[in-house]
Amino acid sequence: QLQLVESGGGLVQAGDSLQLSCTASTDTFGAYLMGWYRQAPGKERDFVATISRNGGIPYYSDDVKGRFTISRDNAKNMLYLQMDNLAPEDTAVYYCAADLLEINQNSKFWGQGTQVTVSS
Repeated sequence: QLQLVESGGGLVQAGDSLQLSCTASTDTFGAYLMGWYRQAPGKERDFVATISRNGGIPYYSDDVKGRFTISRDNAKNMLYLQMDNLAPEDTAVYYCAADLLEINQNSKFWGQGTQVTVSS
């Protein structure tokens, strides 16, 4: 059973940067597609970014494109989300997700989430 643990959330001001990390407990991390989702209070969980198995193909939601960067280090079993120029509307619980086939709302493995709060 793959376990995912997010870290790096916190309280920041608008315009600040933050990097989230996700540690995966598996010997086959490189076999998994990985991604980030977020859920703001009172809203559904929304797609943020996904990355291919070798890290070569990132894909972003329009809301974060140009401000967020997803990356992975397969040697360390780590997934990252670099968030720059944060805005109050980025406030949410951020989740990392893993799946062998596709990253979407039905992906098989999820972390417990890390809270990001951006003050204006």
